[in-house]
Amino acid sequence: MGDDGYRSELARELGPDARDRLVRYAQVHTTSDPDTDTSPSTERQLDLSRMLVAELAELGLEAELSEHGVVYGTLPGNADAPTVGLVAHVDTSPDVSGENVNPQVFRYEGGAHALPGDPEQVLDPAEWPELANHAGHELVSSDGTTLLGADDKAGVAEIMAAVGYLVRNPEVPHGPVRVVFTPDEEIGHGVDNVDLEAFGAEVAYTLDGSTAGEIQDETFSALEARVRFRGRAVHPGYAKGILVNAIRLAADFVAALPRELSPERTEEREGFIHPTRISGDAENVEVRMILRDFDEETLEGHSRIVRETAERIGGAEVEINRQYRNMKATLDMVPHAVELAVEAIRRAGVEPRRSLVRGGTDGSRLSELGLPTPNIFTGGQQYHSQREWVCVADMGAAAETIVHLVQLWAERAKAPAGASARSTAT
Repeated sequence: MGDDGYRSELARELGPDARDRLVRYAQVHTTSDPDTDTSPSTERQLDLSRMLVAELAELGLEAELSEHGVVYGTLPGNADAPTVGLVAHVDTSPDVSGENVNPQVFRYEGGAHALPGDPEQVLDPAEWPELANHAGHELVSSDGTTLLGADDKAGVAEIMAAVGYLVRNPEVPHGPVRVVFTPDEEIGHGVDNVDLEAFGAEVAYTLDGSTAGEIQDETFSALEARVRFRGRAVHPGYAKGILVNAIRLAADFVAALPRELSPERTEEREGFIHPTRISGDAENVEVRMILRDFDEETLEGHSRIVRETAERIGGAEVEINRQYRNMKATLDMVPHAVELAVEAIRRAGVEPRRSLVRGGTDGSRLSELGLPTPNIFTGGQQYHSQREWVCVADMGAAAETIVHLVQLWAERAKAPAGASARSTAT
């Protein structure tokens, strides 16, 4: 790797394009909203979706925006090869403000780096060790008052940069490439309105990972729980023996959950039960929670804990709904989908890293619906925080990985039966 982080001349060409796109996209407010029933959940997401349709059309692709805010783009193939899908999401997490994002592009010199909008927000390798690997590299962050939105606008930018390269270099062989940008991924509804028949891909890849080299074929399985406590109101001056305070019931419920099953105490393959929101008053309170695990049986155990705890506290109604499933069962049936991604990453000069997603992607749902969809890195770090950042060289490597990936699918289509991904390398 060079002192500036670039691993190849192609990444050096693609990185600045992806950077400039990210800076432009990040300034569009696209935060999704878990409390609406509309699709997309916020109209503002369409501002970026329309921009992307226009940019795809400028590149010469057929592009359209569905009534539910899904962007579809098509780059025709120049080789007899399977249709490959590229997927990223336009919305950003409601955990941190995504309004008035002020992207900062700077060369990181090492050590602690305070962000200009809020000096208390510091990029610090003591908190995030990966940062230490990027001294001397060009980074993009927010100013510290909002998130950046690299999750997943970095993925959007990298797909656009890669597609632009393929348009400019028609000698690179590839089958049809289908681009899909979804809304509402952050609130678990990214794939709700994706038309798989219209998508038309035989395999797809989400660009929604993190550290350079990551390729992921396993995610959490996920449930959402809503626990509702109903109290009994009366004037507090005359409440003895009559008043039932729903806020106290909810507090007792949360306190009774096993502390060892919390995100801050789990790692790697360990799942959790995570209260995310409490709302209401002394008479009615709702506790929202997410339940996560890689194993379905263990996840069902988390569900039982929630129900039994709520029953023990009393006065609760429990509603538990599926959000997504672990993608691994589907991807294990098509191992070459991951093998080709591993080889594409290697061709981009990056060491592949097989890892787990302690979360979900649009690929979780797409795989569950029968479209194998592994997840590939974007270079983004410290997602869902004011300290979110991404290395521009890693963005170039991600865009380069896409170029190699579609080329590898074309090479595989020409290769003799049984040939491995590595044997198709040039």
